[in-house]
Amino acid sequence: MQMIKPKISIIIPCYNVEKYLPKCLDSIVNQTYTNLEIICVIDGSPDNSLMICNKYAKEDSRIVVIKQENQGLSGARNTGIKASNGEYIMFVDSDDWIKINTCEKVVSRLNKYDYDLIIWSYIREFSNSQKEKMILGDKDLSFDEKGCQKLHRRVFGLYKDELSNPENADSLVTAWGKMYRTSLIKDIKFVDTKKIGTEDALFNCYAMKNVKSAYYFAECLYHYRKNNEISITSVYKENLFFQWNNLFDLIQKYIDDNDLGEDFYQAFNNRISLAIIGLGLNQIAENTTSLKKIISIKKIISSIRYRQAYKKLSLKYFPIHWKVFFLFAKMNFATGLYVLLVVMKKMIGK
Repeated sequence: MQMIKPKISIIIPCYNVEKYLPKCLDSIVNQTYTNLEIICVIDGSPDNSLMICNKYAKEDSRIVVIKQENQGLSGARNTGIKASNGEYIMFVDSDDWIKINTCEKVVSRLNKYDYDLIIWSYIREFSNSQKEKMILGDKDLSFDEKGCQKLHRRVFGLYKDELSNPENADSLVTAWGKMYRTSLIKDIKFVDTKKIGTEDALFNCYAMKNVKSAYYFAECLYHYRKNNEISITSVYKENLFFQWNNLFDLIQKYIDDNDLGEDFYQAFNNRISLAIIGLGLNQIAENTTSLKKIISIKKIISSIRYRQAYKKLSLKYFPIHWKVFFLFAKMNFATGLYVLLVVMKKMIGK
């Protein structure tokens, strides 16, 4: 059997990452698989990111450096997709890095079957520790067309017994930690985070609709940095509640337009319900008094969309501590949620 060696386009958006960028680039230029196109999109970065990328590009002809006015992470990724020439696309955030044999591993699967999508687990990198995230379990898995439909649904939200681990709600939705067949995503655009709060979930709702075959590596090939203080995931977001409402409107429309079925609707309803975790932690991060934080949480859980979602949320699959948490949400008990969120925040920070 002749071994195939497809070109992989690796897209790296760069903004204010001079401290972390060399480690990211080193992990890519030194990949054991070499047929790569490395696209660095300098998204109006005011630091030395452009200089660093240009230095690497002088030493490695596979690197393409694109400079543009600031358009945010979504705009940088869209620019990278448009510029890509590879048969497959990977996204790597510039403050993260990948295992040195990542590309070799994923291409090895393509020599066994022509997969549309390959997914892998990752390691969360904290200041003084590491934690593995096995997003689909601890065994490698292959998905046929029917299995890919279930993967697609999982992006919309957890369903039935998947709710026993609500902390895994967004483990599959990241754009990084995957390799996509370019033809399936070339015409899909990331929506600006300023509009929807987080871009990856919606992108994968769109991207995974046409995936007919996929493979999952249980091995952690991606290192996700959790100790970057300037990361957009590390700061309070004033408009997150409204942005996520916009996101939910777009997901709702997508389900309706594509007639995706009752399991998609239920999973989406569960996503809305579980969103109080992210929204609540966001409120905890705000620089204000405890009373104002409780009032903000009260407004969120009292809104129509969340009241309707909680009404349909089944608690039977949740572990006891999560049952208490979402029971408080159902009861509109904002003070109780605030206390649990404070505890959760402290546990996350350890």
